[in-house]
Amino acid sequence: MKSYIEILRSCEAAKVIAPEIDYSEYVALDLSVSNDELHHYALNTAHDYEIFIQNHLDKNKAKIAYGGYLERRNLYKRSSVFKNETTTERDIHIGLDLWINEQASVFAVLDGTIHSVQNNNALGDYGPTIILEHQLEDFKFHTLYGHLSLESLNDKKVGDYIKKGTSIATLGLPPINGDYAPHLHFQIIIDMQNKKGDYPGVCNENDLLFYTENCPDPNLLLKIGI
Repeated sequence: MKSYIEILRSCEAAKVIAPEIDYSEYVALDLSVSNDELHHYALNTAHDYEIFIQNHLDKNKAKIAYGGYLERRNLYKRSSVFKNETTTERDIHIGLDLWINEQASVFAVLDGTIHSVQNNNALGDYGPTIILEHQLEDFKFHTLYGHLSLESLNDKKVGDYIKKGTSIATLGLPPINGDYAPHLHFQIIIDMQNKKGDYPGVCNENDLLFYTENCPDPNLLLKIGI
């Protein structure tokens, strides 16, 4: 029997955002705590990040910046969503981010059905979010699309069939998208753990092994740079 990693890896590459942009026009973006370059910038607001990311794109003659899977970041310290009096700080990103400073269209990576939708509107959260459910062979799993526009949730009904390559959303702008520079948070989730419309996209060190297994690398489907 194939492992879920083998099943995901065997899928044809699928673009999740702005399919007219070739992967050759993507550039990796490191927002980790170990990136010393970040210390030279005052990155406190969504607008600060928009400028930083656009400069990174321009410098590399690219149109989309991507990265962030299993990256430890300082980006979340401003929000109580990731740390409060009763929880351990979460700072390890378990999805893949695709950054583009426009309201680009978002597309389903595989055939599936709508599992759930929700506006997670706390500061630093996903904002409008769509989760799809997929079945490949005997393997059921989910894909999460976060930081969308509010209009993306219109006319979305649980159980509706979505064909691969269908435009399902557009990127949101701050503050609607959780107050971030425009980007898509894309994540694979095997077990939704009875959650609907939301699932952690950032974890702490103690839970990293579980989330690494439950949320495998999204690039298994996108295949950027492969």
